Amino acid sequence: MRQITLSTPPGRASLRLDASRPTASSADGIRVLIVEDEETLRESCASVLSDDGYNVATTGVAREAQNLLRHSVCDVLLLDWYMSDIPGSELLPVALAGNPATRVIAVTGKPTLASSLEAMRSGAWAYLPKPFSAVQLAILVGQAAHATLTARESLHRSRELEQAGENSDKIRILGLAPAFRDAISRARKVAPTDASVLLTGESGAGKELFAQFIHHHSRRATRPFLAVNCAALPEALLESEMFGHRRGAFTGAVRDKPGLLEAADGGTLMLDELVEMPRTIQAKLLRAIQDGVVRRVGSESPDAVVNVRFIAATNREADRAVVEGLLREDLYYRLSVVPIHVPSLRDRVEDIELLATSFLSHYWRKHRGIDLAVPRLGKGAIAALKSHPWPGNVRELQNVIEHAVVLLEPAAEISAADIPFLSIPAPASDRRLGLEHPAGRGAGGAGADDSYYDARDQLLEKFDRQFLTRAIAYAGGNLSKAARRAGIDRTTFYRLMDRHGLQRDES
Repeated sequence: MRQITLSTPPGRASLRLDASRPTASSADGIRVLIVEDEETLRESCASVLSDDGYNVATTGVAREAQNLLRHSVCDVLLLDWYMSDIPGSELLPVALAGNPATRVIAVTGKPTLASSLEAMRSGAWAYLPKPFSAVQLAILVGQAAHATLTARESLHRSRELEQAGENSDKIRILGLAPAFRDAISRARKVAPTDASVLLTGESGAGKELFAQFIHHHSRRATRPFLAVNCAALPEALLESEMFGHRRGAFTGAVRDKPGLLEAADGGTLMLDELVEMPRTIQAKLLRAIQDGVVRRVGSESPDAVVNVRFIAATNREADRAVVEGLLREDLYYRLSVVPIHVPSLRDRVEDIELLATSFLSHYWRKHRGIDLAVPRLGKGAIAALKSHPWPGNVRELQNVIEHAVVLLEPAAEISAADIPFLSIPAPASDRRLGLEHPAGRGAGGAGADDSYYDARDQLLEKFDRQFLTRAIAYAGGNLSKAARRAGIDRTTFYRLMDRHGLQRDES
């Protein structure tokens, strides 16, 4: 590793700053100005960055730098905070006045907490104490350049949308309940920043939709949005999926493969079910977040420098997971800069009719086309929907409405009997008290003493039988027509009938 040190007296270097419009696809489109009165350090930095393809200009005289910053534009400025004639604290405002998008990296051989706070409050993008290595310099300037390119692409995309008259708000989140509006408001406020977000809430409440909403309204909207479910993959596969691997790292690794961190460079990576991530991978992820460097499985050296925004999600209590040792405390604080709780559907009952109507219209067009009149929700159906506990939240409501669409007639008024609930809820008074159905079992047939799998199987069996019976009835006993309307092939339809004791000549 090359170490940059200070040893020789300051000197004056020639200035050359390319004013041509930079390309957004390579480092040589990024203009870097180095203002440093130590000649050895200045020339060493220039050599490192030039080798990396940046368009580099240097000067060791503050007065000359002041004039240059007023009349030229640079994307990244390496600024000595303690210049001999003019301090960096006076040059930084000049740089930002000429180009507010300039990423200023304050460099100092006298690092103190006071000077770092002064630099960041004055508008510095980063703070780099001396001495530093060539790798540290390359990583920091690379991150600054990446931020610059991402901002350019987002601005370019915004102008394209404006000229085309398009609506950029393509992520629809429906809801009028106060708790839900508060969550949306927080999402809107945090979206333009690069702060990490921790989304909490029950399964099916819409956490991934919120993550997409935040990404779409951020400066990274033109870059990828990727998601990984930390509970869906075994540890070894999850590590390879996130960090990538080198050829020969394990059996079956026949080629180099980049991971999701590299694929999401410049964009957003959603870590779903964060608490389920193994602690060994948590430690490796924390290092990647801190350094911005990715090391693939089987690699002995860093493979890539990345700039990724993280949005984590969990349906468990994250602070409790920290206490129980399931989630590293340091990783928790890194990822929960802005926590947002997505309320469950039973906590936003006033939104149920709005969501059901939207799903009804969407799935009718999807399954039945635009030529047939869309059914409408009757008062009884709305009351039934609002009284249901919705343990599966919005995802369950979406599923129920889609199932209903398959069986409904055009322009029909939907009644409570037309809604294929997976279970019939207990009375509201019992639900508030946490009691079972008065008969000891809910109408769905699942009792308090049943295991999860027994209860689930009973409910699914009832749903399957009810669905098949209605499908056959609406098709007038024509099994082929019933299978088509249900969206499954005849063989599967017949097999389901046999499994649930329905005779093929029952109609």
